[in-house]
Amino acid sequence: MCSIIGYKGKQSAAPILVDSLKRMEYRGYDSVGVATFKDGDILVKKGTGKVAEVSKNLNIGAMSGMIGIGHTRWATHGGVTDSNAHPHSACKNNIAVVHNGIIENYKELKEELIKAGHVFSSETDSEVIAHLLEVHADKGIKGSLAATCKRLMGTFAFVAVFQDGTIAGARYEEPLIIGVANDGYFISSDVLGFLQYTDKAIFLDNYDIALIDGSKMEIFNFDGNPVAHPITQVAWELGEVDKGKYAHYTLKEINDQRLTVANAARQDEAMMEKFCKVLSEAQSVYITGSGTSYHSALIMKHMLARYAKIRAETVMSSEAQDGLVGLDEGSALVAFSQSGETADVLESVKIAKKQGARILGIVNVTTSSLARASDAFLSVNCGPEIGVAATKSFTGQLALVYNIVARLSPAGAFVAGEKAEFVKAVDKVIATSQSAIEKMAGKMEQVNDIYLLGRSTHYPIALEGALKLKELAYVHAEGVAAGELKHGPLALMEKNTLVILLNPRDATYNDSLSNAHEIKARGASVIGISDAGSEVYDHWIEIPHMAEEAFYPIVEVIPLQMLAYYLALAKNADPDYPRNLAKSVTVK
Repeated sequence: MCSIIGYKGKQSAAPILVDSLKRMEYRGYDSVGVATFKDGDILVKKGTGKVAEVSKNLNIGAMSGMIGIGHTRWATHGGVTDSNAHPHSACKNNIAVVHNGIIENYKELKEELIKAGHVFSSETDSEVIAHLLEVHADKGIKGSLAATCKRLMGTFAFVAVFQDGTIAGARYEEPLIIGVANDGYFISSDVLGFLQYTDKAIFLDNYDIALIDGSKMEIFNFDGNPVAHPITQVAWELGEVDKGKYAHYTLKEINDQRLTVANAARQDEAMMEKFCKVLSEAQSVYITGSGTSYHSALIMKHMLARYAKIRAETVMSSEAQDGLVGLDEGSALVAFSQSGETADVLESVKIAKKQGARILGIVNVTTSSLARASDAFLSVNCGPEIGVAATKSFTGQLALVYNIVARLSPAGAFVAGEKAEFVKAVDKVIATSQSAIEKMAGKMEQVNDIYLLGRSTHYPIALEGALKLKELAYVHAEGVAAGELKHGPLALMEKNTLVILLNPRDATYNDSLSNAHEIKARGASVIGISDAGSEVYDHWIEIPHMAEEAFYPIVEVIPLQMLAYYLALAKNADPDYPRNLAKSVTVK
């Protein structure tokens, strides 16, 4: 995933582009580049590193011109080098292009272009776009854009600046949005790229091309036919991405959960009713997601079965090709995605739609591709999540699941709401746990292997905690179903092994406590996350007791988020920007 920004207006472009790239840096941070246009010339500056560093070293903010494009990269093709950073130019240096996605046929295109005399300066798939635009230049800018798009196979959103000052963008299966300001236009992969300048947006669809020439804009499809789109007002609380008093976005977002778990209860009543009606009337229900969102899917499956008596199947979005073969017109697919742009999730939706299934989206970005593709969607309402590792979006998803299940369950079977028990418990665990967990993490600096055990709904939380430790602290961490301990994992228990046991006082408590004794008998150390202490724990992280045991997952995951954050600091890793990862995986 990469961030793309283009600007054409009446202000100096470079400072605007740099500011926008900083706001979208969570989408990719291997390298940075900007191209500006002035007096018939296109100037490109780019390099490896983060936006602030590269901008300072290359003095990008001082580049002249009121037209330009910018990019932050998350490498897919070619290493992290200055030459592979975007923008990319063609042979005559009269076009510059920034791109997000994967061009699947780039090798064939590149060989064809080299045979025609073109010289490439990078290892990326993206550079072929610039050369194709140059090849088709005799068709005019509009014609070259359409001809180029028709040659590309794969997924793409790209923005190009031409030698006459025109900028243009095109998309297929990757997000691209027009920002309409009073004195100009933006083209961006994310509304955060321009939201500080305008809240008016046009969301491009697949096969759309937007061309901004002079002070006017036109949108047409790959066949050159005009396309009309409404202007949408994007009034997110969304625009605020300041870290405030916190050292990192990740820590801020962990603390934000005091409020965001309650915000998930605030839903449009008509949309909630439609969502629940589709879900309850479906003959078969499938739930999908990737990464953290898949762990939410596992919790939802359990909750639907236990309280609403609705059977559902969970499918990892990356396995949708085989996992969703049972869908039909009587089916519903519930799709979780924080960004609403995750490539595998959108592919799952496409597969489900082909089979006639109805789509129910759970998103954080209400203007996303998933939201627009859904028959009904609900928002977790947690505001922008900038830290790459999901924290508040996960607990927001769980809080929303509680509210959905409460609607679908028989009266009195399950109750959840804005003032529910878990809202108070989340506030308490955040207020009381951080200092102790920070000290604990400081003593774990040399730990390289961690096992997390849980039963029932605690198993998905073990998976989520392991994911957070891998993402942020670069530690090998494995989530284990506690009941499966004797079926293999017990062989790994020995001196210097560290095990985190999710063990609140619910129906799973005694069995999981027995697991702890088995682990200790082999010499391993045990950290217990529970509302009850035990002599078997070497360390105890206390969480509030919950009268409704279904709420424990939303409470017990927060100490794991904190542990991953503080362990990352102990290992001198940047928790906001984990190596090799991007916030939303918009390419396969």
